[in-house]
Amino acid sequence: MGHQSLDVLAVDDQAGVRYLLDAIIREEGHNSFLASNGMEAVEQVKNIRPHLVFMDIRMPVMDGTKAVEKIHELGHNPDVVIMTAFTEKDVIDRARKNGAVKCIIKPFDVEEIRSILREAEQKRFPRASAL
Repeated sequence: MGHQSLDVLAVDDQAGVRYLLDAIIREEGHNSFLASNGMEAVEQVKNIRPHLVFMDIRMPVMDGTKAVEKIHELGHNPDVVIMTAFTEKDVIDRARKNGAVKCIIKPFDVEEIRSILREAEQKRFPRASAL
């Protein structure tokens, strides 16, 4: 029995960060979707209903905090991982209130992303326990 693929949305206004996340997500065997701002992220969530979202906070058009609130309002409940270069407590608290499960500080560590993906996979598709 192979592993199940998660649908993962990576949201960041910096192309370099999107490409990096895209590469890691695919390497781990999951489906990757990308958005460059909060507005696109909300549209993507409506269309693909991802299991997991990596959400940057500082973005033009609609920032990550607002996007997380909108996603929450839609009634979809992906696991949201906030990515921020700033350890702003109020921002993190607001995001958590709207369902963010984790906050990672940029520049992030690739291994950290991998382990978050693995955790999310375990949570969504618990392994059948070996008899």
